[in-house]
Amino acid sequence: MNPKTIIAVILIALGCVVLAYAGITFTTPGETIHFLGLRVETTNTHFVPPVVGAFALVGGIVLLLVKPKSV
Repeated sequence: MNPKTIIAVILIALGCVVLAYAGITFTTPGETIHFLGLRVETTNTHFVPPVVGAFALVGGIVLLLVKPKSV
């Protein structure tokens, strides 16, 4: 398998997962706040909308269907 096919399969799989769950939400660590001897840790929440999954799915399919140019 060439790298183009591997990337296409990964895009299709990720696109299907995002569409199946109607978007994905994940958190990342945020800033740590020190106030009067207290330490408060925050998190940032991120959302991947289903539209991104649709674009990934279509992009993967297009990568599989496009033939390489002969040089």
